[in-house]
Amino acid sequence: MPIFHPAELVLGSVQLGVAYGAANKTGKPSHRSALRLVSRALESGIKSFDTARAYGDSEDRLGEGLAARKGIRTITKLSPLSELPADASRRDVRAAVDASIRASLCALRKDRLDCMLLHRASHMTAFDGAVWERLIELLEEGAVLSLGVSVQSPEEAHDALSEPDVRHLQLAFNVLDWRWREAGVIDRIQARAGVTVHARSVFLQGILAANDPSVWPDVEGVKASDIVDLLTELARRFERRTAADLCVAYARGQSWIDGVVVGMETEDQLDDNLRMFLQPPLSPEDCAAVERCMPRVPVALLDPTQWPKKP
Repeated sequence: MPIFHPAELVLGSVQLGVAYGAANKTGKPSHRSALRLVSRALESGIKSFDTARAYGDSEDRLGEGLAARKGIRTITKLSPLSELPADASRRDVRAAVDASIRASLCALRKDRLDCMLLHRASHMTAFDGAVWERLIELLEEGAVLSLGVSVQSPEEAHDALSEPDVRHLQLAFNVLDWRWREAGVIDRIQARAGVTVHARSVFLQGILAANDPSVWPDVEGVKASDIVDLLTELARRFERRTAADLCVAYARGQSWIDGVVVGMETEDQLDDNLRMFLQPPLSPEDCAAVERCMPRVPVALLDPTQWPKKP
């Protein structure tokens, strides 16, 4: 039986480039604060950083903060290519992919990209496959060392896992998220060797960690106060300091997850996250017990793109 290694902390950097998150009360950090945060993360032993072309100046800030550092892995994402019309020519699509790669290389101050993910899973087949075709060529040329997909749904995950050149999968996962298990995605991941899986949104844009029902979206069939109380009770039951600690311990207790992407915009948040990752994860038995307690929430809560706008 393979040795179980709890998922590592991956520093998510969307907050370094834009004001992000339903529970974000501090906004985007200053340039100096962002660089200090990256430096502190490196000093603390974090070796993986997640970013994207669409995250404002996140890539630039990471590139400056990580310059000349060895043994550090940066995962970035292709531009959403929103400037391309649906009937864009193959030539224009390939040029847009190349432009995104060049911009990432420049911003991150690298000669080659450690890992490039599709920010839109639909780009695997969009434009007659021209996006993915060009990325495969760049992989073969050595400009990109590995490819993957950031997925939003089990259907997208299954499609991505059917592509042999996908070596990295990023998906949203948290203590409430039943979709991946029921759709057979977890079984599929465990049956396929050589795929790195990173889980994002373990706090569901911060609402699971906020201990404040008022920051939750108004989704039909969801009583935020009841879930907040349940998370607090379970944290106490499993001897975790906070609901956030419980959420991290649960995600790290999943043997199929290699890294947990956690965004942060302050050094206090970094310190708190580091403390949580120093604790042991929940055992498989405790994870199962947590799952039995969780209500079956609607997909409209699990997918923030479906959240109604607050008045």
